[in-house]
Amino acid sequence: MTKEMNVESFNLDHTKVKAPYVRLAGVKEGTNGDKILKYDIRFCQPNKEHMDMPALHSLEHMMAEFSRNHSDKIVDISPMGCQTGYYIAVINHDDYEDILTIIEKTLKDVLEAAEVPACNEVQCGWAASHSLEGAKDIARNMLAKRNEWTEIFA
Repeated sequence: MTKEMNVESFNLDHTKVKAPYVRLAGVKEGTNGDKILKYDIRFCQPNKEHMDMPALHSLEHMMAEFSRNHSDKIVDISPMGCQTGYYIAVINHDDYEDILTIIEKTLKDVLEAAEVPACNEVQCGWAASHSLEGAKDIARNMLAKRNEWTEIFA
């Protein structure tokens, strides 16, 4: 038995999940009743595959920018250090089906993109590390399995 950890994802048995998926990973309630919901968007099977850093970086830029065209509830989209997915945090929005729709629309925007937003030395901390085509490949693969996103465990 593993010791209970403070970080929710450290308590997730990564050998039991089946990527791709989107799952609610946590809810925090503020003192005024606002709720921040964090979703785990898993693109790659943990410990079996991962995203290339330039592609992951470009996809991060595009998802961060494009997702806000589909919802004003987005707080943040952040890549996982393990390079297998992202976290998306939203405020006061617990409609799982709508979250899936926002992600789907955002990934479709990635496929239509002609460039990576903010891919320059003024707006990005490592502007040399990007891959538009790599990001599109990741988005394309995730969208191809859209019907599996709700199936979290094998």
